[in-house]
Amino acid sequence: MPVKLFNTLSRSVEEFRPANKSAVGMYCCGPTVHNFAHIGNFRTFVCADLVRRYLEFRGYTLRHVMNITDVEDKIIAAVRKTNRELKDYTGEYEKAFLEDYDALHCLRPHEMPHATDFIAEIIKLIEQLIAQGFAYRAPDGSVYFSIEKYRAAGRDYGRLLKLNFDEMRVGERVSTDEYGKEAVSDFALWKARVPEDGKVYWGSPWGEGRPGWHIECSAMSMKLLGPSFDLHLGGEDLVFPHHEDEIAQSEGARPAAEGRFVQHWVHIAHLLVEGRKMSKSLGNYFTLRDLLAKGFTGREIRYLLISSHYRESFNFTLDGLSGARTALGRVDELVGKLRELAPGISAQPTPQILEQFSAALDEDLNVSAAWGHIFEWVRATNKSLADGALSAHEACANLAAWEKMDAVLGVGAKSNVADVPPDLLQLLDERQAARKARDFKRADAIRDELKAKGWIIEDTPKGPKLKRI
Repeated sequence: MPVKLFNTLSRSVEEFRPANKSAVGMYCCGPTVHNFAHIGNFRTFVCADLVRRYLEFRGYTLRHVMNITDVEDKIIAAVRKTNRELKDYTGEYEKAFLEDYDALHCLRPHEMPHATDFIAEIIKLIEQLIAQGFAYRAPDGSVYFSIEKYRAAGRDYGRLLKLNFDEMRVGERVSTDEYGKEAVSDFALWKARVPEDGKVYWGSPWGEGRPGWHIECSAMSMKLLGPSFDLHLGGEDLVFPHHEDEIAQSEGARPAAEGRFVQHWVHIAHLLVEGRKMSKSLGNYFTLRDLLAKGFTGREIRYLLISSHYRESFNFTLDGLSGARTALGRVDELVGKLRELAPGISAQPTPQILEQFSAALDEDLNVSAAWGHIFEWVRATNKSLADGALSAHEACANLAAWEKMDAVLGVGAKSNVADVPPDLLQLLDERQAARKARDFKRADAIRDELKAKGWIIEDTPKGPKLKRI
């Protein structure tokens, strides 16, 4: 079956058809490194990682680009307030972001371009837009994109989001990087230097200044992936104006006959936290570090972030994270049993579960259905193990199937033995010694002590093991 994904451009689920299966260009709008990324930001990045992993699972070869926005309004304001150098300030938060990104088991992009390293490409792109008649220099030296001239030339503005131009303020000029849906404004491509910018500026044909936010992604993506590429991802909040402006400036810089800037647009929905929009004032604003400090792991957080469909808003809760821990525990327990039964044996993956898994994800990445098939497989395989009906070869085949699926899901599997504190392993050894000496009172006392500490003893073919309650 073909892989199908919702395309925001057509507002429908479409077969994913890259120009070349062996060279798929994938761009995801990355972090703005002005603070620690919050859990809503990471839903986008984890879901984008899931898209990449699944396409690679299905045989595509990708070049994954994720930009680092290291200059824009909020960053400049923070640099001015802290009196730090730009690279010093953004470097601190970029390092923190990548640590968090790794903790969530996300695969590093093949390219992570920084906006400040692409000033020459940004200037060249603006010059092309001026030459095409879609950009103009304002009296202060800033350069703006003219939506009115773009539309007058027969170009379509409003590809990703239907806009009612009769009810909107068209033609106004906006210098900020972000603006609301009530305005379709000429947006800044190059911002003339002002005193508040401090030392953050570059030279250009229009005077000293800095790039606007929207032009940065166009310049970086087209430099690294070409003027037209296959897949662009981002959070749904970027549909307008950021991605709409990306399309306009990228396609406006060249003749209309050269076609689309991006073939397939994928947007990831927002999440609520504890039933509400995330807000520091409500106490439901979480960075990844906040959640790790509460004792949750990166794999548990990742599981919850990919437990529902990427186009559906969902309620992220601490109870949900506890549920993620339980769910992953079921998988870990089965994987541990399979490894014990089939050490050193190789086999082809069990086909049935892989076919069900693929069929679900082929349909617009229906991860909820995929997890449903996985937990039915866990139930059925546990039953076979309990009945003694699973051979070592079959255990290995099931284990190989899980490893294939986990290459997509990225949750990993923990070793139960490695997670047991050494003092508890010592108690388990003492209990075994007490049982051999027929000191059942001491053995029962140790069992009760272990249970009080949150562990139970489970008999396995290789002897007793400790399992967290």
